[in-house]
Amino acid sequence: MRYEYTDGSDTDFILLCNELDEFLNKLVGGEENRSQYIPYNRLDDIHNIVMVYDKSKPIGCASFKHYDTETAEVKRVFIKEEYRGKGISKKLMELLEQRAKKQGYKKFVLESGEPLIAAMILYRSTGYYEIPNFGDYKDMPDSICMEKVL
Repeated sequence: MRYEYTDGSDTDFILLCNELDEFLNKLVGGEENRSQYIPYNRLDDIHNIVMVYDKSKPIGCASFKHYDTETAEVKRVFIKEEYRGKGISKKLMELLEQRAKKQGYKKFVLESGEPLIAAMILYRSTGYYEIPNFGDYKDMPDSICMEKVL
């Protein structure tokens, strides 16, 4: 496995984000059932991404964007289905956290939900804990927001 840092214009990242969106649509029964979240998953304000490759094949990604002076928001964490359960997502999150620390961030926040079982297991197992819904997610009862001090 090969890990690389990139930004939101990376075509492999965009491809994986499209796969993530397809996965989410299937999980919740269609795009219309997650339409309220789509505006908060734009790629144009994501500049810090870790990609993982199996040889030259992009198989996963994780990213963050600026939230405030001390906080970054985790976005677009995804591993292709056939690569799940191998610890790759934990390594992606570790590298993402290291990058955020180097940039001076003190904590990560994120938004997820109970239907994302693997994601919730990942976040809880790597030290994230639930917090009151923040920002754009405040009035979204299906959202679960989490935080981790870096």
